[in-house]
Amino acid sequence: MQTLNRRPAFSFSFLKQPNRLLAILAMFLLPCSFAWAQNSQVVLPEGVTAGPVVEGTRQYTLENGLTVLLSPDASKASVTVNMTYLVGSRHENYGQTGMAHLLEHMLFRGTPSLPNALAEFSKRGLRANGSTSSDRTNYYATFASDPELLEWYLRWQADVMVNATISRADLDTEMTVVRNEMEAGENSPFESLMQKVQSAAYQWHNYGNDTIGARSDVENVDIEQLRAFYRLYYQPDNAVLIVSGRFDLQKTLDLVTNAFSEIPRPKRSLPPEYTIEPVQEGEQEVIVRRQGGTPLVLAQYHIPAAASPEFVAFDLGAMILADTPSGRLYKALVQKGLAAHSFGFARPMRQPGYALFGAQLENGMNPDEALITLTETLEDLETQPFTDEELERARTQWMTSWEQTHADPASLASALSESAALGDWRLFYWTREQAEKANLKAVQEVTSAYLVPSNRTTGLYIPTESTQRAPKPKATDPAALLKDFEGREVRDPTAAFEASPQNIDAQTVRETLSLDNGTIELALLPKPTRGDRVEARLLLQAGSAEDLKNLRTVSSTAAALLTRGTTQYTRQEIADRFDQLQAQVGFGGGGNQVGINISVPGKNLPDVIELVGHILREATYPAEELDRYKTQARASIESAMTQPGSVASRTLARHDNPWPPSDIRYVPTFKEALEEINSLSRNALVDFHQRFYGAATLRFSAVGSFNPQNTKNALLQAFKNWKSAPEYKRIEQPFRKVEPEQFTLHTPDKANAVFMAFQPLEVQDDAPDYTALYVANYILGGSSSSRLWSRIRVEEGISYDVGSSIDASAFEPSGEWSLSAILAPENAQRFKQAMNEELERAIQDGFTQEELNEAVRALMNLRRLNRSNDGVLASVWLDYMQEGRSFAWSAKIDKELEALTLEQVNAAARKYFQPQALSSALAGDFPNQANAETKQGE
Repeated sequence: MQTLNRRPAFSFSFLKQPNRLLAILAMFLLPCSFAWAQNSQVVLPEGVTAGPVVEGTRQYTLENGLTVLLSPDASKASVTVNMTYLVGSRHENYGQTGMAHLLEHMLFRGTPSLPNALAEFSKRGLRANGSTSSDRTNYYATFASDPELLEWYLRWQADVMVNATISRADLDTEMTVVRNEMEAGENSPFESLMQKVQSAAYQWHNYGNDTIGARSDVENVDIEQLRAFYRLYYQPDNAVLIVSGRFDLQKTLDLVTNAFSEIPRPKRSLPPEYTIEPVQEGEQEVIVRRQGGTPLVLAQYHIPAAASPEFVAFDLGAMILADTPSGRLYKALVQKGLAAHSFGFARPMRQPGYALFGAQLENGMNPDEALITLTETLEDLETQPFTDEELERARTQWMTSWEQTHADPASLASALSESAALGDWRLFYWTREQAEKANLKAVQEVTSAYLVPSNRTTGLYIPTESTQRAPKPKATDPAALLKDFEGREVRDPTAAFEASPQNIDAQTVRETLSLDNGTIELALLPKPTRGDRVEARLLLQAGSAEDLKNLRTVSSTAAALLTRGTTQYTRQEIADRFDQLQAQVGFGGGGNQVGINISVPGKNLPDVIELVGHILREATYPAEELDRYKTQARASIESAMTQPGSVASRTLARHDNPWPPSDIRYVPTFKEALEEINSLSRNALVDFHQRFYGAATLRFSAVGSFNPQNTKNALLQAFKNWKSAPEYKRIEQPFRKVEPEQFTLHTPDKANAVFMAFQPLEVQDDAPDYTALYVANYILGGSSSSRLWSRIRVEEGISYDVGSSIDASAFEPSGEWSLSAILAPENAQRFKQAMNEELERAIQDGFTQEELNEAVRALMNLRRLNRSNDGVLASVWLDYMQEGRSFAWSAKIDKELEALTLEQVNAAARKYFQPQALSSALAGDFPNQANAETKQGE
């Protein structure tokens, strides 16, 4: 489960209906009488009142107080349901910290009629989870549009609202899982430092508490107090049910009424909240010392609540300060070599919350100097005021993010959930208008008012000569603020698209465009989308393994730095142009491939293609940008050297690595990776670009609302007369036997351990038994209803996350079976025993017909869900173009899944799963192993 008290964090990266229940729930199916509503001819069930309607999102309220938000969108063949309870860590009393988060876990343990809810979700192909923040707890699921699935999940939500088991036995089992999650956060220097800064910044308010809670409170929680907390807050008058995506509005409103109306309105009153955090009266500091990682500096400031008219203005100011690469912190810290990375955000909260700014340093950098520069940059707005250019850049980025959220049903449901927790769901729409009308004077005044020394909590002590008090945030009443707010006129509903393999193939344009020195293979699928957006992918391929000798780090760096400057544009100008086009564009790659992901309004796709083509052809690799990249890369590698997951994965990757150091497939040690970063030069990047970037093999896919002919014209224009590049030859990854070996790796001062294992498989994805093998793995460890999950996570509570996966090439008989888990070091032996017992049971006894039926049903639903996602379709088309396939392949797999027999699945498991052939790595703080084992990743 996600714990959302202090996210987003930051990171660097250089380089996944039971009949019994229906019979019980059928007792709730009672007839309703109706009255005509005033909204679009929707018939209101008896007792239901209609509320505000804003841009297609409609509010209804049941007699028991349940708020229902319905936001139909026929353009996506999926549905997202989000049940939000207006309770979070803010509502916990003394000795109860972590109770809201713990209760979130317990609800997935189920009800008398449906125990082990996560397993039931997995069986049906629902992508479901929950999360807890300071202000709310929510439970959500996304699945392929299906009235029966929608009804099943809504009835589960109604059941668990009043019938959650919350047993002592389940609590004891789940306790280890929650502790495991707690320790995962403790592994992170950033998480640990941020929690302590946050705690120091609040004198009385519960916002100073970490959502996951104090270890002593969580480990000693009283079961009756937990049940009382549930009965107090998990009631319809304290909940908001959100449904978005493709569904029938009338039928869904009827269904919600039928499922929830029998739950009575509670007679209790929720306890009032008295605590108001006083204005901070002086700088405060926190210093955390621990082994591993790289230096960090943070500065936190109190700010207004999200429903305050001041919040959006401050949010824009924070973006001006923290953006990369245009932000003032980036320019003052990263560009001047004082830090490897800078960041910042204003967190929207129901009551006055906080903004956090900070920087990650490379070892050897001066934290004192970095912190002084950080705070001086933030608190010098009177002498260095914001500019119109900075505000417009931030506003454009803010609006692009808003539009992307609004266009996606799952993201919209999440945003409405957060807004409801902040006081009123309409805040989501209202904040857009605040961002549009925010002027420079307002942004300047509110940002400078709160970014003052006396309102600051940092990680170092910095003396000041004078104090300046931040203004006391005024109380806000969201209902009064929004009483006349109506939003904007909604356009006609978007037409539906049938996301079946046959229709996807029928509607996709497949052709090849000829260039002077190469070709562009196309897969274009125009279809209606809300917001008229399109997801596109471009793949450039050139060269062979032989061509790329000794160019491993140069190739990946050349791709990573493409947008850092061209012959015509600076890094900032490139970022600004993408913002103007409302485009999210990502460049990445390595070896003989470069990939570009594009998300943009369809009308702007030709302009984005033009700019992408220019970047690919005219990148210049400025020396100062290379220096910054090298600093960031070193900091990332140095941090990874102490993380259990990184150490374990690199150890296994090197164990399964027959290639010489010059080969592109070779996996370097951490030390070698640092040496390769240090040796990078601009000349090497320029030479690589000149040699390998050209019109060799290009592939392009697009799915969404766009004009195919304009797109083809833009591609031809962008890549005409481009020089040739070496012929593309796929880099082979042939099967090879690996002698099994078990590694125990010591990573000091890490509360969590990581287990990883793999077995090479001589199998290709078109093998007659591969689909059976895939299903066998799904039953064993591929889902939250799997045997490994049920035994190790649910029954014994040893691991927060455990599972297995299967991968196979489409080009050669070469694949891999892998397993992974996170656990407390002291549970290592229990974990190994439980895992080995389950592997042996699966191979010797096989699976059951019920397990097979549930797995096939879940996988079919997940496949339908994936085909309803435009981004997934665009990516899959790139894969299919390389493999010579179409969605007829997807339809073939569907048929194979539905035709599988239990004998085929059990035979595949016994043939391929060989636990004795597994190589494994267990990395964690094992003091007895400190001198006996080495870190193989080094």
